Amino acid sequence: MNIEVIYGILIPFAGTTLGAAGVFFMKKELSDLVQRALTGFAAGVMVAASVWSLLIPAMEQSESLGRLAFLPAAVGFWIGILFLLLLDHIIPHLHRNSEKAEGPKSKLARTTMLVLAVTLHNIPEGMAVGVVYAGYLTENTKITAMGALALSIGIAIQNFPEGAIISMPLRAEGMKKSKAFVGGTLSGIVEPISAAITILAAGLIVPALPYLLSFAAGAMIYVVVEELIPEMSTGEHSNIGTLFFGVGFCLMMILDVALG
Repeated sequence: MNIEVIYGILIPFAGTTLGAAGVFFMKKELSDLVQRALTGFAAGVMVAASVWSLLIPAMEQSESLGRLAFLPAAVGFWIGILFLLLLDHIIPHLHRNSEKAEGPKSKLARTTMLVLAVTLHNIPEGMAVGVVYAGYLTENTKITAMGALALSIGIAIQNFPEGAIISMPLRAEGMKKSKAFVGGTLSGIVEPISAAITILAAGLIVPALPYLLSFAAGAMIYVVVEELIPEMSTGEHSNIGTLFFGVGFCLMMILDVALG
């Protein structure tokens, strides 16, 4: 794994860490309006990344199948959705603005389950970055270094507000600023780990690359529909989430096309 790839898979984690550091500078928790805007933005980035950086390259990788070029993308997409559905059922977690925990019954602290909820949806983001860099490393694909970097930067941009969205509520729950920062940061550590594992897996099974690309897309779409869209749409001023969804989608699209 070369230094360019290592930097690439660490950039999203840096975004989460910088966002979590906001707990040292902001006195109050982010308002609902701001949180909806940031959640909508994150959803837009993830949907655009799923289409331009993952599903389209997955189908391009399968051009030799002719009219069935969609098959690996469709299969991988559904496996990604079912994988996240499984994690949702076996890992106890608590979504922001929710009083009822999901998954199996647990005696875990509320703050721990808040961190686990964010960690869950960071897994597919890490896999997405990892599989795109894996595609770049195979050298016989249409995935370029700049295209992989575009995805990494896009995920990092949407991770920045996510870091704040998790560390600020932890602070509001009574945690010390330093512990809230660590909690927000740890929610993102799964990204470089899952990225590295995905790169290793793709390197061992190169023909699986289209499936892995679409797997990450399916997992991210699951997170968007299951978690982010409900969070950005509930309550008053729900249109702000929709507008920022468009901003995030457009930004990620521009990054991918301009840099890729």
